Amino acid sequence: MSDLLNFFADNVSLLLDRTWEHVVISAIGIVIALVLALPAGVILGHLHKGSLLAINISNVLRALPSLALIAISLAFFGLSRLNITIALVALAVPPILTNAYTAVDSIDPDAVESARGMGMSERQVLTVVELPLSWPLIFAGIRAASVYVIATTPLAALAGGGGLGDIIVNQATYGLEGVIAATIVTVVLAFAVDGLLGLAQRALTPTGLVVSKELHTIVPPTESDIPADRALGVNP
Repeated sequence: MSDLLNFFADNVSLLLDRTWEHVVISAIGIVIALVLALPAGVILGHLHKGSLLAINISNVLRALPSLALIAISLAFFGLSRLNITIALVALAVPPILTNAYTAVDSIDPDAVESARGMGMSERQVLTVVELPLSWPLIFAGIRAASVYVIATTPLAALAGGGGLGDIIVNQATYGLEGVIAATIVTVVLAFAVDGLLGLAQRALTPTGLVVSKELHTIVPPTESDIPADRALGVNP
């Protein structure tokens, strides 16, 4: 433990530099995935079409191991950050695409028809009704993708990408305490990003859709909790 604390104390600059590289690599992958997957999922969900396409793309990308994808792309792009970026995008697209599609597609049809009945255009229906109601599930996908990406970014070191992975894979240089320290920083970074996105999600979610902490876990009633007349289907 003392060696670990000493490593933190003696290598603050190193950890900060590698953490910044880690953040940049992760951010690039997440942003590209958002640009590709979020509009596609939202539009397909609004049209209520393409569920097979969205699900199949997500399943295919989920089935691709990030390390294998990096190894294959080495033949085409060599040692560069492009390799890890491709792997991170492939990792981040499935939860963003699936959640965006499911969120918009599952909006109550009555709410959508009411908006159209009020004279709203399709664009207004999407931006005023569907998207605000979809934010909780959409953000859940973005949060999951962000955690996956940050946790996988250490693989960038294998392709010359840098980041905290440079420390994690170089035990001979930094020692076991260095590997543990970089791993701890990666975990803390993942939790921090997830927490920040959680705050953003809560801020963008309509007040009526925010579930209080007391209601996060809802236990269904047992049979003994149901009045006898309701259990028997007898009307009072």
